[in-house]
Amino acid sequence: MLMIHSSGFLSRLQIHTSETLNYAFSLQGQHPISLNPLLGKSLSLNFSGKIQCIYCQRSIKKSFNKGYCFVCFKQLARCDQCIIKPELCHFHLNTCREPDWGKRVCMKNHIVYLSYTSGIKVGITRKANIPNRWYDQGATLALPIFEVNSRLLSGLLEVSLKAYFNDKTNWRKMLTHDHYDTDLYEVASSLFSQLSMTELLSQHPQFKTAMPKALYNHNTPLKIHYPQIEKLDKISSFNAEKTPRVSGTLIGMKGQYLIFDTGVINISKYQGYHVSFEVDAA
Repeated sequence: MLMIHSSGFLSRLQIHTSETLNYAFSLQGQHPISLNPLLGKSLSLNFSGKIQCIYCQRSIKKSFNKGYCFVCFKQLARCDQCIIKPELCHFHLNTCREPDWGKRVCMKNHIVYLSYTSGIKVGITRKANIPNRWYDQGATLALPIFEVNSRLLSGLLEVSLKAYFNDKTNWRKMLTHDHYDTDLYEVASSLFSQLSMTELLSQHPQFKTAMPKALYNHNTPLKIHYPQIEKLDKISSFNAEKTPRVSGTLIGMKGQYLIFDTGVINISKYQGYHVSFEVDAA
């Protein structure tokens, strides 16, 4: 016997801080469904084929950039290329398509950090997004290393550090490996004992008036534990476009992924999709 918990348009998984992170399944305008108590239960997600834009709520046949209609995708600053490549932020040139949004988001203090996802990587996020940014990425370790006063400066610093660290995550490795042995503090200390910050920052004249604040000497790496009762040896990913019914025993959550014994699904990819959420009552 199946008990339908809820149906509606999908939002990102909600993640809350605790010794082991607490996850909730979220549908727009509805009460979140706590997922941790459902580990080991048979779950199904049934995608109806309906999609709506997560910004303007218009009905669409295809979504762009994880949930937007084509019009919003082309018009909103939050869908601009500089969101993926913060070193291209052009707010200071007065060309931002949403200056009020840009002021709220891009012209705030940002953190440049090291984390361990599928390996050591460098990343950036607004200071207000910590630690949630790390949760969304599936990081098991994280260490802030610099603080700057804008998205642009964080992006420029990230570009400089890409010579030493990756900035991408292999999602398959992220889901199959929990790695807590790496000492991110030692990694950061070793790098910056050899690296001339003056030389590094001289690559970008913007830093002459806004020097980054070093943080790695004042923080200990954060260890992050995800709820998971079983590991998958091999990862297969569900595609809701091809397989509208996703089902199996829920064995874990990491990043924005639900992990079933039958495969995994990236929930953030399907924001705005209409879905029914079902749990085996037994």
